[in-house]
Amino acid sequence: MDDARTLTPPLVLGNKSPARVTEDICAAMEHKPSPAWWAALLIALAFLLLGAVAVSYQIATGIGTWGLNRTVGWAFDITNFVFWIGIGHAGTLISAILFLLRQRWRTSVNRSAEAMTIFAVICAGIFPVIHMGRPWLALWMFPYPNTRGPLWINYRSPLVWDAFAIGTYFTISLVFWYVGLIPDFATIRDRSKSAWRRRIAGFLSLGWNGSYRTWNRYETVYVLLAGLATPLVVSVHTIVSWDFATSVIPGWHTTIFPPYFVAGAIFSGLAMVLTLMLVARKTMRLEDYITHRHVGAMCKLIIATSGMVALAYLTEFFTAFYSGNPYEQFAFVNRMSGPFGWAYAVMVGCNVLVPQLLWFQRVRSNFLVVFVISLFINVGMWFERFVIIVTSLHRDYLPSSWSGYTPTPIEIATLLGSFGLFFTCFLLFCRFLPVIAMAEVKGVLKIGRDVHGSSQPLPPIVAPDAEEVLTCRQAAPIRFAQGEEGAQG
Repeated sequence: MDDARTLTPPLVLGNKSPARVTEDICAAMEHKPSPAWWAALLIALAFLLLGAVAVSYQIATGIGTWGLNRTVGWAFDITNFVFWIGIGHAGTLISAILFLLRQRWRTSVNRSAEAMTIFAVICAGIFPVIHMGRPWLALWMFPYPNTRGPLWINYRSPLVWDAFAIGTYFTISLVFWYVGLIPDFATIRDRSKSAWRRRIAGFLSLGWNGSYRTWNRYETVYVLLAGLATPLVVSVHTIVSWDFATSVIPGWHTTIFPPYFVAGAIFSGLAMVLTLMLVARKTMRLEDYITHRHVGAMCKLIIATSGMVALAYLTEFFTAFYSGNPYEQFAFVNRMSGPFGWAYAVMVGCNVLVPQLLWFQRVRSNFLVVFVISLFINVGMWFERFVIIVTSLHRDYLPSSWSGYTPTPIEIATLLGSFGLFFTCFLLFCRFLPVIAMAEVKGVLKIGRDVHGSSQPLPPIVAPDAEEVLTCRQAAPIRFAQGEEGAQG
C-alpha cells in the first residue's frame, strides 16, 4: 500500500473545506427551486387542501361523518394521532441522545430529523382536537384564568394527558431545533445578498458574532436542552400508551405498552428519517454529506428497534396465554384470525420480516432497496396502531354487540391531508432553511480521513502483509493526532 487508511469511512466525502460546505448547503436556498421540488410541492398542497376541506366539513357536520359506531369508538383518528406522534420521536433520538453519546455521524441528519419532529407533532395535534367533537373548546384543556369558579378539567381524561404531552414535546423540540440553527442563521446573514433575507437572518441569529464566549454559551445551552429533551423520548409516548393501558379493555390493559410504544415510535421515526434522508440526498445533491456510513448507521438502529418490536409482539401473546384470562386470549387470537387478520399480517410482515433484509451489507449499500424497506416499515407501523385500536374494540364482551368498521371517505381524506401538511412543511423547510447543520458538519470534516487528508471511499479490506502492518503502525500516531484535531474542530 502507498498509504495507510483509517479503519472507518469518512463522515464527509470529497475533501471539503469549510467554505465549500457553506456553498454546497446554501445552494439549495439561494438558487431557484428545481421542477421536481415544484411538482412535489403542488402534490403536497393538493393533499393538504383535500384534508382541509374534509376537516372543515366534519367540524361543521359532526363526527358522525366517520365510520365509528357504538362498539368502535376510536379508529382512524386516534390511529393517525399515535402514528404521527411516534414519527416525531426519531428526531429527538438522533439530535439529543446521539449528541450526548458523542455519535458524530448524526451531524449530517440531525437538522432534517429535528424538523421532521416538529412537523409530525403538528400533524399529531390535529387529531385529538378533531376528536373532541367541539374543537372550539380545546382551550379548556389549558390552565388559563377563568370565571367558572372551582370547575376544572378532568385530569383523569387521556385527552388532557395528550394535550400536555404534545405541548411539552413540541415546545422543547422547537427550542432545541432553533438553538441549533442560530450559527447557521449567522452564516446566512453574512453571505446573503438579499436585504430582506439578511435582516430576517440577522434577527434570528440573535447577534451571533462567533466569539469564544458566544460558542461557549451556545454549547452549554445545547447540552442542557439535549438533557431536557432526552427524557421526552420515553415520557411522551409512555403517556400516549397510558391512553390504552389504563383501560380495562382486553388487548389494551397490559403493562408492556409503555416500552412497547416507545420502541415502536423510535422504529417508525427512524424509518421516516431514512425515507426523507434518501430523498433529500438525491434531489439536493448531498451525496458527499449523507454517505453510506450514515445510511448504514440508520439501518443498524432500525434492525435493533425492529427486534424490540418483535419481542413486544411475542411478549403480548405470551402474557395473554399465561394469564388464563379467556377475554385476553380471545382478543389476541382474533387479531390473527379475525376479520382484520390481513392487517395483522401486514403489520408483522412489514415490521418484523422486511427489516431483517438490512442484516446484509449488500442490501444496506443499495439505497433504492433501503428506501423501499423504509416505506414498508412506515406502512407497517401505521397498521400496527390500527390493529391495536380497532381489533380490541370491534369484538365486545357480548356477541350481540359485535360490529365491524369501515373508514369513510372523510377519514381517508383527513389522513391524506395530514401527509400533505407534513410534506408541505418539509419541502418549505428544505427550500428556505439549511437542511444540514453547517456549523456541526464543519467540526467533523477531518474525521475518517487518511494520513494524506483524502476522504475518498475506502478500498476493499484484504489481509495485510508484513509491510502493510508496519506502515499502519508507523501511521498510527499521525491518525490519532488528526482524530484529535477533528474532534476539537
